[in-house]
Amino acid sequence: MRVPARVFADEVLLAAIARDRSLVQLQNVATLPGIVEAALGMPDMHQGYGFPVGGVAATDATDGVVSPGGVGYDINCGVRLLALPLAAAELGGRVEALVHEISRAIPAGAGKEGGLRPGAAAFDRLLAFGPRVLVDELGIGTEDDLERTESRGCLDGADPAAVSERARTRGARQVGTIGSGNHFIELQRVDRIIDAAAAACFGLAQGQATVLIHSGSRGLGHQVCTDYVHTMLAVAPRYAIVLPDLELACAPLGSSEGRAYLAAMAAAANLAWANRQAMTHLIRRSVERVLGAEAAAGTRQVYDVAHNIAKLERHGGRLVCVHRKGATRAFAGDSVEIPPAYRGVGQPVFIPGSMGTSSYVLAAEPGAMERSFGSTCHGAGRALSRTAARRRIGGAELRRQLAAQGIVVRCPSNSGLAEEAPFAYKDVDRLVAVVERAGLARRVARLRPLGVVKG
Repeated sequence: MRVPARVFADEVLLAAIARDRSLVQLQNVATLPGIVEAALGMPDMHQGYGFPVGGVAATDATDGVVSPGGVGYDINCGVRLLALPLAAAELGGRVEALVHEISRAIPAGAGKEGGLRPGAAAFDRLLAFGPRVLVDELGIGTEDDLERTESRGCLDGADPAAVSERARTRGARQVGTIGSGNHFIELQRVDRIIDAAAAACFGLAQGQATVLIHSGSRGLGHQVCTDYVHTMLAVAPRYAIVLPDLELACAPLGSSEGRAYLAAMAAAANLAWANRQAMTHLIRRSVERVLGAEAAAGTRQVYDVAHNIAKLERHGGRLVCVHRKGATRAFAGDSVEIPPAYRGVGQPVFIPGSMGTSSYVLAAEPGAMERSFGSTCHGAGRALSRTAARRRIGGAELRRQLAAQGIVVRCPSNSGLAEEAPFAYKDVDRLVAVVERAGLARRVARLRPLGVVKG
């Protein structure tokens, strides 16, 4: 280990983390060439590929490496929160109709394709520039959507030429789709306001209806990771890189392979933002069909944050490449990287729970800049494997349990639904308490599910 491994957790969460190999994986991350300060584990940490999910590591931009396993297969799997201009109580009996309309408009499930099928040249522009292309060329979304998206929805240096033909084929028809696994669209209500001033700044009010989108770059991002893991394993001897785990395949940031991966990863990240932008458009259309044009026009974006990404940032006066694997950016209120409207308050951070529990809106605190390279956890984190969850409950039974709680569910697969059962995840309230006590972010509002669309 070149640096320590540090974990943000309480006793209960640490015991859960210790049940799998995630602590060993974090120790392995600490051996990466050029890693600085510490390998960090968030309270939702669990075993992943190479890096643990919930792992954060910064490598020096001059002599450090970039590792696809430190980003993950679902590049820029992220979360976007939309706020409707009405209270959840005003939905009345239209909750089921709205959830159903969203499920009809947005394909969900493994391999599903969307209605937005750009040609080769337009697809290249999406990879290079992200949702800006949708806004400017197709009128999908608004300038305000871009302003309230991390990095305005576009990473510099994206190069479509660095993306393989296989990756393009997998991703070209998936713009505007949810995907499978833990991806979802959830209709919610603001159940509790904790920080009234920050909530007002974010445009959230007690009882308000909201929609949370969780998806990423789909098949294209998965293929980009696969391609570059193989590339980096092949060139490791050239750079005298010896790894305790081959899943940590990496290359120097300044090498041709490192630069190519960053260019392809940025392209996948831009596509993920475009995917969430397309879904935002389809949700607004669904709102219009069920609730009317005025409600659709007033459905505004609170923010969009990325998980599973590597970004060049300055921390402590040093330029570093911050890997956030199953972790989210959390920049304090004095950062010029967040929208002017949120300066002084902090970047919005979203920590989803599960279908039957709370999700939280938080505001980033200065402690995140001091202790975690401006990062915090991205969700509740799995407590049970997907197989173990399916053994505990069937999808049909879970549907009945959620319906008894008044939660409308649309999911094409009973087995896929069972994998995402609420008990398969850690206690989100406990995670958020750790994040708050560590000074990474503070609670602003709690959201409760009304309905969910899952892949």
